[in-house]
Amino acid sequence: MIFEKMEHHDYEQLVFCQDKATGLKAIICIHDTTLGPALGGTRFWNYETEEEAITDVLRLARGMTYKNAAAGLNIGGGKAVIIGDPKEIKSEELFRAFGRFVHSLNGRYITAEDVNTTVQDMDNIYLETPYVTGISESYGSSGNPSPKTALGVYMAMKRTAQEVFGTDSLKNRTIAVQGVGTVAYAVCEYLHKEGAKLIVTDINEEAVQRAVDNFGAEAVGVDDIYDVEADIYSPCALGATLNDDTIPRLKVKAVCGAANNQLASTQKHSEMLEERGILYAPDFVVNSGGVINVSDELEGYDEERAVHKVKGIYKQMGKIFDIAKRDNISTAFAANKLAEERLEAMKNVKSKFLQNPMHTLSRR
Repeated sequence: MIFEKMEHHDYEQLVFCQDKATGLKAIICIHDTTLGPALGGTRFWNYETEEEAITDVLRLARGMTYKNAAAGLNIGGGKAVIIGDPKEIKSEELFRAFGRFVHSLNGRYITAEDVNTTVQDMDNIYLETPYVTGISESYGSSGNPSPKTALGVYMAMKRTAQEVFGTDSLKNRTIAVQGVGTVAYAVCEYLHKEGAKLIVTDINEEAVQRAVDNFGAEAVGVDDIYDVEADIYSPCALGATLNDDTIPRLKVKAVCGAANNQLASTQKHSEMLEERGILYAPDFVVNSGGVINVSDELEGYDEERAVHKVKGIYKQMGKIFDIAKRDNISTAFAANKLAEERLEAMKNVKSKFLQNPMHTLSRR
């Protein structure tokens, strides 16, 4: 059954990791290494069943392949999950044991932070392997990825505006921002500096008030954000906010935000947006600034170089819009096609040349 699932989307490797002394039960999934070593975070979650954990890690790893490829990175896609309650079993020993398993893959998989894992956890992994990103800045890491994620969202929004309005200027544009967390607040800061008008909402009233005070934003109720008249809707909170109920209510020309999995159904709701004349900027490319930033650590982190790469999201968004028009498909599927075409092109290249069997990190 597991091999059937792996064969369906051509997964390369599924690694089960167990360490009785620390209570570690983890699964590492490497989906595709065509473009380079598989990079993706480690999620710590109390799954109800092993089957649920396997399904999740397979889904997440494939998602990283597409995210990394569409972002223009020379890295593949992978993911890891640690099974258990992080409040009960987290320990230095557990992450060091996990680090040894990561190291045993000899650079085929490089891990990073994800749900319920932290910089400290990555530091503990780093004690056992160099194949980890997002560690403390004292180790030569890039630090908090949120500012770079926000920069990427801002660049994607400018390219989306160019496509819709014929100019990438966001001055005097009205942006409806759902969720004003760390990344979204930084996006609002970019928008405010450019002269955009902000309409914001969040379940956290303090976060809303901060945006009102610092950016002159207009605050609306959590459910009212779908009904405001704006140029761009920017979902930066929960996923699946673009669905049967909300899409008919939108009074915008485009959607571009930081949230993951914005479309409740990729096919149905991307088509609904298209039918309403609303341009959708695919979320996994829009929010790829964070992974672009941490991937730069693999070369020895250089912030100026990383910022340049993150700004490249502008160009990647343009490619997606071009493919959508070329093939008469939704932008959501065009983003997937961009990733698939890049993977296919590289497979052809690698059929003609020998691949370097060793991947080394300059950090050590």
